[in-house]
Amino acid sequence: MLRFAGVPCRWLPAEGRFAEALSFARRRARVVRGRLPLAWPPKDALDEFPLVPFLFGPHGENLYDSSAIGVWLDAQGHTQASPMLPSDDAALRFAVRLVDEALDEFGLYLAHHNRWVVAARDNDAGVRLAREMRPLLGSLAPALGCSFPPRQVRRLPYLLSVAPDAADFSDLPRRLRPPRRPGFPPTHTLLDDAYAHLVGALEPLLGAQPFLFGERFTLADASVYGQLGMNRADASAHARLQRVAPEVHAWLERIAQGKLSDHCLDGQLALDAAHAPLFAWIAATFVPLMQQNHAAWERHRSHGEKRFNEEAFDAGRALYDGVLLGWPFRSVAKTFQVRVWLDLLDEWDLLPGRARSQLEAALQGGLQPGPARPRGRAA
Repeated sequence: MLRFAGVPCRWLPAEGRFAEALSFARRRARVVRGRLPLAWPPKDALDEFPLVPFLFGPHGENLYDSSAIGVWLDAQGHTQASPMLPSDDAALRFAVRLVDEALDEFGLYLAHHNRWVVAARDNDAGVRLAREMRPLLGSLAPALGCSFPPRQVRRLPYLLSVAPDAADFSDLPRRLRPPRRPGFPPTHTLLDDAYAHLVGALEPLLGAQPFLFGERFTLADASVYGQLGMNRADASAHARLQRVAPEVHAWLERIAQGKLSDHCLDGQLALDAAHAPLFAWIAATFVPLMQQNHAAWERHRSHGEKRFNEEAFDAGRALYDGVLLGWPFRSVAKTFQVRVWLDLLDEWDLLPGRARSQLEAALQGGLQPGPARPRGRAA
């Protein structure tokens, strides 16, 4: 997004020296602790800071979350000639937002599953992390590189990936074997099916036009690239994508190399029948996941539960059972997903009737909130 917006940037700590890397690590810690203000967005009790990404500007700008960074770049005029969120078409703007959030929330599960299950035997994520962190950690970086893979593998059930009993990973070190979890349904087939449907929906779109919605790069492109591109360095997952979706693979490579020459500043964007498979995928995965998560959060909160997200998952609290694509799963109520869902529903309520009708057709009935929802972000 920064490259597209023409904003010079560096990737830290990988591209910095120790003092600079340490300064920004401390700055991030102060933001997370509430000692430095966020430039955008306002944070409330439903939000949760991630490990990455954060964007720090030279004039005290402190930002986190890729979606918020994209909105901020538009608001600051960095993308004035070609906003990442279209402003002249309400249905199209909502569609871009919806793709962005669907990939952020559900696509993330696919990216982690592809790395630590599909590419379990040949990904080098730990080595790459150690290399990126070396300017900050020095001789301690290799230790982080060794501890990172088993940490991520242990977290797989939290990220919806649970191995079936019949899965054979005996050739892997025990600490790298994708885990089962007692009482949790296996979900590898669910995630593999969801991935196949997603790239199958994207393949004809990206074979026919340079970007998801036409001739211009949008926040939706940034989000799809952000999740699918995460597996470019994971050999088995990358090879699978190249085999089953060559157009998607070629598109990812163009963006990774900074080749945005196909972008036309005044190019046309459109939401049409070609997007039906992509929105069918969103309607079958992201929408029911958000509905089920929201309902679980409401239910647990009404019973006095105050712990959610990964802390609750590790303690076996605030859990719920759901179904996606006909497959059962078990997860934990996640407040940041509630925040995403409530924001989308608020935007949905404000759409003009014509725009909503257009999106209802694409989404096979539109967005339904499930239980009555509280109003306002802090509710």
